Amino acid sequence: MTDRSAASGSNALGALFMVVAMTLFAVEDALFKSVAPGLPPGEATLIFGLTGTCLYVCMTLFAREPVLHPAILRRPLLIRTGFEIVGRLFFALSLAYTPLSVTSSILQAAPLVVTAGAALILQEHVGARRWIAMAVGFLGVLMILRPTPEAFRADALLAVAGMIGFAMRDLYTRASPPAVSTNQLGVLGFAVIIVAGLVMLPFDPAPPRLPAGTELGRLLLTGAVGVTAYTALTRAMRTGEVSVVAPFRYSRLLVALVFAFLFFGERPDLWTLAGGALIVCSGIYTLIRSGRMPSGPEGRNGVKRSDHRSGKRK
Repeated sequence: MTDRSAASGSNALGALFMVVAMTLFAVEDALFKSVAPGLPPGEATLIFGLTGTCLYVCMTLFAREPVLHPAILRRPLLIRTGFEIVGRLFFALSLAYTPLSVTSSILQAAPLVVTAGAALILQEHVGARRWIAMAVGFLGVLMILRPTPEAFRADALLAVAGMIGFAMRDLYTRASPPAVSTNQLGVLGFAVIIVAGLVMLPFDPAPPRLPAGTELGRLLLTGAVGVTAYTALTRAMRTGEVSVVAPFRYSRLLVALVFAFLFFGERPDLWTLAGGALIVCSGIYTLIRSGRMPSGPEGRNGVKRSDHRSGKRK
């Protein structure tokens, strides 16, 4: 198998993991939002984090791995943990107070941030056309936010902050030490959710209370779905090229919009739909360009690009 075929296979597998992860994350979001109106968001986040952490600890012990790898104190994982806290904290608040359609649409800008980070931090090759595509995606985010005095959605900034946190977390997942297993990353990731829940508790609009049976059941299910989605996401970000795999995050928006319509009675307005469409189109274009262009100064098979019109090497 040639290097190019191997890269193509890795990218396809990474994309498959990403689609599975995004579909499950959309289910997780809908389950969490169904609990948030009655249960304070800090308490709901705390229970969700405890559920996922317990599941990952059991999976780690079953795999005969240390629950916490010593590498968690290395710089890439410390940075990843910090961004995970930011993402989880603000995304939970966004799910509680912002329409699901708006939250999910803004979250679709994450691949653009990941692609930009892959170029600036991981030194992956990103051409001028893909930078333009990212600018178009940012325009889509502005259309959803509508930054005018009459139409500005202040609560949508919660989703923006959560999106940036998640995007940078995913980027540093790629940079995390390979010796740290998916299960160990999961323990760390869901332990961070516990921290986010504890930070939110003092600011909850109502004091903590015992969740009703149906609320607890949905939160436990949310944790189980979240663990499965998180595992698939980690595998996706460790398989193939970041700039190729990341755009498949857009599958999440389609599922989320269906859930918002069917279960929460949301009717996204034209600006939200148009902005989401711009973000998705820019991401699809980024994906197409990633498939056509080499990943660096040399092609994926190690051969330098050549100018087909003149026959000269660039």
